[in-house]
Amino acid sequence: MTVQAIKLPILRMPYPLRVNPYLPALREETETWAREMGMLDSDETPSAHRAIWTLSQFHAMAVDQLSAWALPDASLTDLRLNHRFNLWALAWDDYFVSAFKRTGDLAGAQAFTARLHAFLPPDPGARLPEPTNAVERGMADLQQRLYPPRLAHWRQGLNRALARYIDAGVQELANSRASRVPDLIEYAQFRRESFAAYTAPYSVELSTGARIPEQIRHSRTFCALLDAFMDYMGLANDIASYRREVHDERDVNNLVIVLQTSLGITVQEAMHAAADLVTARLRHFEHLTQSELAPVAQRAGLNHGERIELEAWLRGACSFLSGLHAWYTGAPRYAPVDGPPAADAERLGRGAVDDLLIPHGRSDSGAAPDGTSTRLVHARL
Repeated sequence: MTVQAIKLPILRMPYPLRVNPYLPALREETETWAREMGMLDSDETPSAHRAIWTLSQFHAMAVDQLSAWALPDASLTDLRLNHRFNLWALAWDDYFVSAFKRTGDLAGAQAFTARLHAFLPPDPGARLPEPTNAVERGMADLQQRLYPPRLAHWRQGLNRALARYIDAGVQELANSRASRVPDLIEYAQFRRESFAAYTAPYSVELSTGARIPEQIRHSRTFCALLDAFMDYMGLANDIASYRREVHDERDVNNLVIVLQTSLGITVQEAMHAAADLVTARLRHFEHLTQSELAPVAQRAGLNHGERIELEAWLRGACSFLSGLHAWYTGAPRYAPVDGPPAADAERLGRGAVDDLLIPHGRSDSGAAPDGTSTRLVHARL
């Protein structure tokens, strides 16, 4: 079955999409930082030595919309910071693909990653190396901004999450070079690292100003909730980016390929099974927030203020998932390889929000309505 023949399922999203009111202001300065860091070319001919994106490629990613959809409650200052963080993550991804994945240069990838670790120090007073490329320059700049006093407690945790993110890129390249498709059970944990999902709680706290109460942060229920929260992000991305990764990057690190190989099923069956698994993780997140978290909070003795803060964080997490879902659905970065031409793709990146919404409460995943793919996964396992 060709890549073009694969039918992508519609993923369920019960949370309404909201848009940060500062999106227009974000658009006004969206190019500035990327140019200053050397990520963006000034013309339509990208240079491997100078920049990562052309102007049309940059706008087609619609990262400003991603930031405004995922963090609808953030102040302009916090929205701008998270937008730059998103730009850096995508810059690293696209640079790594171009410089190392397409060439199979594992040694180069390892050297690049080892050097990048020096830009993720646990000590706030550590001296950083002199940046030599756009990725290093962007992270050096972010290290001066990511940890204002109210988020200083995140320094070690966020830098550790970023280290896992860049290390996962090397492992993905090693898998692809060896044609090693990851094991299904192993892959769920690995995808949280390779998607940088461990950074998402930071973004939610940045947006809402609410911290997860320490009394429940390490409880079984809240850890399970975070796992489900992070799994939806990365696994849903695997469905949205399947065509891009298979057609362009020849990558084996994708849930659809993992399911196809592990269960011995067709690509289309694997696509439906992947959608069912993504929906199952989202339902588990819903169940934990609606049914199990309140008793945990009560047993932990959270006071009224801590409960309000927890509720604010959860609302932010739901908005984060909704924003990602909308971006996966509408961003030209994930457009089909046989989809609209570039001009139309860029227009879609700026398109109407209403066209991207799945009605509130919709329960289908785009898979077989009788649950065939779910039963197939259970039977094969």
